[in-house]
Amino acid sequence: MISRLPLKPISLAFFIVQLYFLLFSWSIAGLGLFVFSLLCLWFNQDRKNVLKTLVILSLFSGYFAYLRHDETVQDKAQPSQLTSIQVIPDTISVNGDLLSFRGKSQGQTYQAFYPLKSQDEQKRFTDLNKTVQLNVKASLEIPDGQRNFGGFNYRRYLKTQGIYRLARIEQIQSVRVISPRTPVEWLQEKRRQAILLSMTFPNPMRHYMSGLLFGYLDKSFEEMSDLYSSLGIIHLFALSGMQVGFFLGIFRYFFLRLGARRDYVAWLQVPFSFVYAGMTGFTVSVVRSLLQAILSNLGLKKLDNFAATLLVCFFIMPNFLQTTGGILSFAYAFILSMTSFEGLSKVKQIAGQTVSITFGVLPLLMRYFASFQPLSIVLTALLGFAFDLVFLPLLSLVFLLAPLVRLSFVNPLFELLEVLLKGAGALFPRQLVFGQPSSFLLLALLLGLGFLYDYHKRKSWRRGLLVLVALLFFICKNPLTNEVTVVDIGQGDSILLRDWRGKTVLIDTGGKVEFGVKEAWRKRRSDANAERTLLPYLKNRGIGKIDQLVLTHTDTDHMGDMEVVARQVKVGEVLVSQGSLTNGDFVKRLNAMKLRVRALSAGDRVPIMGSSLQVLYPWEVGDGKNNDSLVLYGKLLDKTFLFTGDLEEAGEKDLLSAYPNLQVDVLKAGHHGSKGSSSPDFIKQLSPSVSLISAGKNNRYKHPHQETLERLKETTIYRTDEQGAIRFSGWRNWKIETVR
Repeated sequence: MISRLPLKPISLAFFIVQLYFLLFSWSIAGLGLFVFSLLCLWFNQDRKNVLKTLVILSLFSGYFAYLRHDETVQDKAQPSQLTSIQVIPDTISVNGDLLSFRGKSQGQTYQAFYPLKSQDEQKRFTDLNKTVQLNVKASLEIPDGQRNFGGFNYRRYLKTQGIYRLARIEQIQSVRVISPRTPVEWLQEKRRQAILLSMTFPNPMRHYMSGLLFGYLDKSFEEMSDLYSSLGIIHLFALSGMQVGFFLGIFRYFFLRLGARRDYVAWLQVPFSFVYAGMTGFTVSVVRSLLQAILSNLGLKKLDNFAATLLVCFFIMPNFLQTTGGILSFAYAFILSMTSFEGLSKVKQIAGQTVSITFGVLPLLMRYFASFQPLSIVLTALLGFAFDLVFLPLLSLVFLLAPLVRLSFVNPLFELLEVLLKGAGALFPRQLVFGQPSSFLLLALLLGLGFLYDYHKRKSWRRGLLVLVALLFFICKNPLTNEVTVVDIGQGDSILLRDWRGKTVLIDTGGKVEFGVKEAWRKRRSDANAERTLLPYLKNRGIGKIDQLVLTHTDTDHMGDMEVVARQVKVGEVLVSQGSLTNGDFVKRLNAMKLRVRALSAGDRVPIMGSSLQVLYPWEVGDGKNNDSLVLYGKLLDKTFLFTGDLEEAGEKDLLSAYPNLQVDVLKAGHHGSKGSSSPDFIKQLSPSVSLISAGKNNRYKHPHQETLERLKETTIYRTDEQGAIRFSGWRNWKIETVR
């Protein structure tokens, strides 16, 4: 069949992948590459092969267009509320008093959330190992989309999973156990039961068991998950070739030892693969590895095998290239198909594969994570070897024997592993930040590295390509523009100023405000706001160091995440008001960070963009609260900016009395648009043309208040709660852009 194709399978797959990205992730760079590829096809193939290729591409284009159309139809066909939903058991997660799961209703899949009412209800769902139908009172809402430049798009991610609405369950009226109706539902139930069994073992052994055997990690693994991410080895828990090879090897060994013929074992491998894929959650990486193993038994090797697997996945998992896991999994597989380490020892094979994969997918890692941990090269090789030869066999044995005897005494081995990893994390606490490449830069990096691989033996080519690739990395790390960005960190403030030379000033970090004291069972594990918002944006812009961190005052929503930021990004010095240093708890936290701290007062300056921000207020020692906020003013490029922290009306009056002629172009409205700030006299005197409001979407304070919006109606208002992050960028003149 392959011989009948107009092109080699890998070349045809290359065209189809380009076409897929053009239709699902349009970019000028992608269009340029596709046109260039078609021109190469035209000049290097005879007209018959060109025509056949165009016919195949037309068929795939029609298929992809149908998928896009179906997405639109599914999105519009969603009801406004639910009365019943069938729980997908292996997606159940209980985090304090919050139950989340995926469920089905009338042919649609939903991501559901329910606030648990009691400990008994919490325990019931924590231990649930059957498929159940819930009669509920629930409303549906559209998932939130992207809120920061280059940030995570939750709505798009859920669409790749076939989910178009969130189900907010207000009340569960009844719970009814039902029997699985399909093989997939049966596997989902069995996977849930296996996960619950693994959860009966002690920490940390249970996390490695559920993660390495079934691809499931609960919220209690969060601390180590953060460490694994910072060390660049979290992908070891993304089940793929290592686990698939291990279990398929055992399967084949068992049946071959029983005397079964090899061709029979190859066919038996198909249903086994389906069961194994189900027990690991049908993840892209596992399905890809299993397909490659099955096609290998049919005689397809190396690049032919890879191309066939890719094309099959377009039909069984159409959205796989819209997910980070899918792209990285196939990138890893492609590099392994292109390289060979046959004839080497097991250790050298793992080392060779690790180095090849690491540098080959670096541009993609930059695209999705903007950073890289060099230590991951060594750790991946060592842990990959240890997991394959020690931990996977050991955990499999412990799990299989669990109904008869509990071998929990091996837990200290996993405790030792975590101690060693924590030690490595302490020695290498920060990743190298490269920045997030644009579509054009990404393609240029991939092509540059590809040519470098092909021509590395030619000295003149090698030098030129190395210079080119280094230049591309430099541009990605150092965006050649100035910017002032109001980062959408939810309810709080965080504003980044960066000039084209790389000087950075960060005004506030944001932080999560806790209300009341919750009962122990209700407490939820959650990431800091900065982990999901500010830090990804800093890394996307290539920022690994903040020269000056300005904390306007001591409210949690302005400085609560300062330790989180300082752990991941180097901070040159922290600038605070003198009044802030009267707050004992705040001072204790500053001292614990062991950073240089400098108190500012009126008249001080913070240099940036060849100019500076002048501290206008306060001029007396205050209490570190709202009306003691540091107020910064300066002309940056062609506009004057005023950053007011949480300054309220009383502070605004003091400011006007000291600076009666003060006027600005851009005002960062005080206190998130509260009616207690941005007083009429203040706005009249400043007469800004642009107003910036940093407030959380659907925040409990109802910020910004309508009264404030009325006062600012003569200005152009930008709000993070409605438009996401707000960015001024340019060289001499500012261009304003928002995420939405």
